[in-house]
Amino acid sequence: MEYQIVYKKPFTDRLEEVLDYLDEEWGARVAQEFYLKITRVIELLKLHPQIGMPSRVVPGVRGVSVTKHNRMFYRIDKKKVIILSLSDTRRKDFEG
Repeated sequence: MEYQIVYKKPFTDRLEEVLDYLDEEWGARVAQEFYLKITRVIELLKLHPQIGMPSRVVPGVRGVSVTKHNRMFYRIDKKKVIILSLSDTRRKDFEG
């Protein structure tokens, strides 16, 4: 059974920031590749929402790596996967 995906504003805002940065600094091809990676992970979550590791900090939240330096956080609520945020694992305030 496929889960419904729900995007929270912090995730969509951060995704837009990352894509803008990648486009400006590295070009459209790199931004597109990153977007495709995010899309693939989300497609996996639709079918297998348990693939992410439980957060050590926030109960009920799971995290999944998108790239070496980016991790997406989500929670499962009935038949929905709620995408909460996207974090850079290199940042000092990262709480995975």
